[in-house]
This record gives sequence, C-alpha cells and structure tokens, in this order.
Amino acid sequence: MYQISQFLKKKQRDMCTGWDTRLVVVFTLSLILLLGTGIASAADTVVDPLQMKFPLVQIFTFLFLMLGPFKIIGPFAKITKGADASFTYRIALLSIVFSSFALLLAAFLGERILNSYGIPVPILALSAGIILFLVALQNVLHQFTPHDEDTEGTVPNPTMKMAMTPLAFPAIVTPYGIATLVVFLALSPDLQDRLTIGAIVLAIMLLNLIIMILTRHILPVMGILLPILGAVLGVVQVALGVKIINNSLIALGVL
Repeated sequence: MYQISQFLKKKQRDMCTGWDTRLVVVFTLSLILLLGTGIASAADTVVDPLQMKFPLVQIFTFLFLMLGPFKIIGPFAKITKGADASFTYRIALLSIVFSSFALLLAAFLGERILNSYGIPVPILALSAGIILFLVALQNVLHQFTPHDEDTEGTVPNPTMKMAMTPLAFPAIVTPYGIATLVVFLALSPDLQDRLTIGAIVLAIMLLNLIIMILTRHILPVMGILLPILGAVLGVVQVALGVKIINNSLIALGVL
C-alpha cells in the first residue's frame, strides 16, 4: 500500500509539472502574438512623442520588453540553483517588492525631476532610446561570443541580499525601463491614464513573480525557447531603441 501511495503521489507531481509546462508554453506563445501585434502597431504610430496617444497594447509591449520576465529566468535560475522551494519563493517575492517600490518611487519623482531640471520629455526619451539601443545591441552581440565554461566563476551561495541585486536591480528594473515609465507618465496627464499604466506595471510584476516561482518546473522547456526568444527580443529591442531615438530627434526638430 505504501508503494502504491508513493507511486500515485509521484504521478500526481508529474501531472502537475506537465500542466505547468503546457500552461507556460501557451502563455509564452500568447505573449509573442501580443507583442507582435504591439510592435506592428508601433511601426504605424505617429512619430511625434509629444502628440502621440499610445494604445494600451503598445504601452504593454514597451513595458513588457523592458520590465518583463524573459530576461529574469536565466539570472533567477542561476541564483536559486540548489535552493529549496521556500527560499526560492521568498527571494522571488522580495525581489518583486523591491522592484515595485523602485518603480513607484520613479513614478512619483520622475516628472518632478524633469520639471525641476527643465528636462524636456524628448530628451529623456532620447536618453532612454540610447541606453536601450546600447544594452540590447550588447546582448545581441554577446550571443555570438564564444563562452569558456572553465573561465566562469563559481556561483556564490544564494542569499536574500540577491533579491535586491542582481535580481531586482538590474535584472527586473532596468534604467531604460524606468525612463520609459517616466515618459509614459509624463505623456499621460489624466489620472485614469496614469492608473492604467500603473495597472499594466503591476500586471507585469505579477507575471514576473509567477514565472520565477515556476522556473524550476519550466526551465527544461524554456532552456530551448529562451535562446530563440532572446535572439528575437534582442533584435526587437535594438529596433525599438532606434525608433525611440528617431522619434525623439524628430520631436526636437533635429530630423
């Protein structure tokens, strides 16, 4: 009876893991379709960032690419390698708390800093575009750089401090992600629009938390998908960086 009970429990765990993997695959494909729609829509948008009204799908696309979970899975899996489920959950939750607080602080202080220093929105957008372009280009080129496994340093023992850095900063909250959030808020004077942006950011943070919690279950599948997604999203981010730079230069009257 004991062996039968253990066999049934193992089957139940395998079924749960299988369902987790299927759900993540469906979730990933759905996000790709949504991001593709947002990117295609962004290509047809009026280029003046002082006048344009961003559709929700574009706001979600930009923020998801810059704050979303695809760039977190690798660092999180490396940090929590060998850790138990309780520690994994706590470090994931704490990193989301730190990230959400940082984004909330940026939302409150960003526009005040812009006004106090007299920084126009196109200048901030141009800075964000340059940073996004350089970081994305570096990541794309890094994929073609040969890696020597023997020269990589040993992974330090996981601690709760890692929830702050390198997980929350800079894996989740990126400099260009903060700049993009501030730009969207500066271009949305209405309270309803700002609350909508806040809801989108909160939804992305919840997605980040869910993906981190499920990382140990989905890593075998994502190990195949991540290089492909990394290459595609890397090129997309390079293109978005160039687009932001182009739009900002047009708004400044340079082009």
